[in-house]
This record gives sequence, structure tokens and C-alpha cells, in this order.
Amino acid sequence: MKQLIRYSCLVLALLFASGQTIQAQERKQLAFGAMEAMSADVAKTKAAAWLKEAGKTDQASTDKFEAIWKQTDRTVLDRLADTFALGNADAAKILTEARHPLSPAPVKVPDIIKNDAQPVFFRANLALAYARLLGNRRVFEEGLETLKLFQPEQVAEPSTYLFHRGVCEHGLLQKAEANKTIARLLGDVLDAPDRYKTVGLLMILDMQNWKDKDLSAVARIMDNVDRRLQLDRAGKDTQKLQKQVVARLDELIKELENKAKKKSPGDGPPNPNDEGCPDGGPGTPSSGPPKGGNKAEKPADDAYNSTQGGPGYVDPAKLKKLAERWNSMPVVERQQELTRLMAGMPQRHREAIENYFRNIAQSKR
Repeated sequence: MKQLIRYSCLVLALLFASGQTIQAQERKQLAFGAMEAMSADVAKTKAAAWLKEAGKTDQASTDKFEAIWKQTDRTVLDRLADTFALGNADAAKILTEARHPLSPAPVKVPDIIKNDAQPVFFRANLALAYARLLGNRRVFEEGLETLKLFQPEQVAEPSTYLFHRGVCEHGLLQKAEANKTIARLLGDVLDAPDRYKTVGLLMILDMQNWKDKDLSAVARIMDNVDRRLQLDRAGKDTQKLQKQVVARLDELIKELENKAKKKSPGDGPPNPNDEGCPDGGPGTPSSGPPKGGNKAEKPADDAYNSTQGGPGYVDPAKLKKLAERWNSMPVVERQQELTRLMAGMPQRHREAIENYFRNIAQSKR
């Protein structure tokens, strides 16, 4: 694991040296110096003082507090969260709701976290515990909004703050913000857990491959739409994302049409099922079944596409027609038509198209 972290840091350094330079103004904002987690003893002392100020001085509350802090196998943040739930009913309520997988996703930051009359120690660490629970349920919007109210220096576990903020920003496709947050996690936190560093680096490497206007970008937006629909968020923001998907697919269709028009009259569009043209060129021999024989209707995987039809071809007219008929078609016919439409496409492109039609069905419902 240590070798992986050293390798990760080296790759990260190379990535930034090769063009991911942060502007001077941004660098000043990021350079807050080294941070490390608060010790359990210090956190316990602060938590005990807060509990006393909250008016929980009876013996029962004291015994429960001591029981919480004897659980040394749990993180400091977990024990702080239990202490806050013990001393504040509103804190207990929002943590319970955030933790329950079937409770409705929140639509705003809880008032108790925004209440300036409460101590910053209480509000900041409660916010982190709350946002972490939301992030685990992929409720990235409110999780990020909650974390933005505070700084990593204000919480007991700076690495947990930066990691979960980076996860929220990555999940919301905020590439620049996620890169900055994860850079702080890897560079400014002295005792960040290896699992945070490793996943943080993987997120950065993933974002290096992001492009704005390819099918992979469409697939990422579709995934975000799917996440919001699962949270019962089919409102204006989700509809806006769906319109972005449709607009980008229209652009891709037009690009394919323009490419088809530029071809000579004798040339047709690349046919992924034409075994004589594995790389898009006419007359190339193939190991597949003879021309005119039975053609497989199952979409080829990426390994197959490397020798059978390259990136594949989507007929723009068929795509539009299928989208219009989708919600009125039987399930079996849907699968058959989709299989024929996507034959020869790479896996990542097939996933984008499948998600597109899945979102059409969900929107109809």
C-alpha cells in the first residue's frame, strides 16, 4: 500500500507538472499549510465542554458520554456525532434522517448547522458527519452545500472533510473544484488515511480523461440524471440535465450525418455487421461468418470491436425513430431494436445509449 501511495504521489506530481498548473491567486487560497486530525483526547475534552454547555450534566448523560468515548475502535468523528446527538435533539434528528436509506433526501441545509448562535466546533463537525452520510447515499448537492459552510481546519478530521467534498464535486462533474480539493487532501493533510489518498488519486486520474463533448461525457450526465431520479428529483434541475443530453446527442447525430454526406456516392456508412470490413475499409477479409450468413444480434464488446467494425455506426434516423416509439413498445421489442441499433459499438457508447433510453422510460413514469 505504501508503494502504491508513493507511486500515486509521483503520478500526481507529473500530472500537475504537465499542464495542471494552478494560477497564483488560486495557489494562495489553497496553501493553508499542513493539517492533521485532532487527537481523541482533545476531541473528548472539547465534546465534554460542549455537552456541559448544552445543559446535559445529569448522571445518565455523563454515563452515556463516557460509554461513547470508550469505543476506541470508532473514529473521532463518529464519537463526536453520537455526542452531539446525545446533547441536541435537532442534531439527533438530522443524523438519523441522513443515515436512514429510505428517508427522503433533504432539499436544504438544516437550520441547526447554519445557526451562528451555536459554537463552530459543534456546527462544523456536525456538518461533516451529516455530509458524509449524505455522500454515502449519493445526495451530493446538499452534502457539498453543507461542507462549503466550513473549512477543513475547523473540523476534527480534515482528511475526511476534503475526501468527502472531493467525492461530492466529482459526483457533480465539477472537475476543476474536485481537482483542487483532492490536491489539498494529498498535499496538505499529514495523516490522511491511505484509502483516502488512493481513491483521491483515482478520481484525479479519471478526470484527466474527461472530455466535454464525447459520448462518455453524455454518459456521465445520464448517470447524474439517473442518480437524481432515484432520489425522486425529477424537477427543473433534472429536466435541464436531460435537455443537455438530448442536445448533445442531436449534435453527435448531426456530426454523423455530416460525415456520411462527405463520403463518396458509392460509399455507404460503415456497417459494423459487414464481416468484410472489420476496420471500416472495404474488402478486408474477416474470420467472422460469411457475408449473407446469420448475423449476431448481441452488441459486440470492446475486444470484438477492436477487429470488428471499430467504433460502430449509429443511424441517426433510426435513433430518433426508436426514441419516439420507445414508451409504446413491448419490452421484448425494445431489447431487440436496441440490440440491432448498438451492434458493433464500444461498451462505453452502448452504456450511454442504454442510459438514454432508460431515462426516457423513467421520465415517462
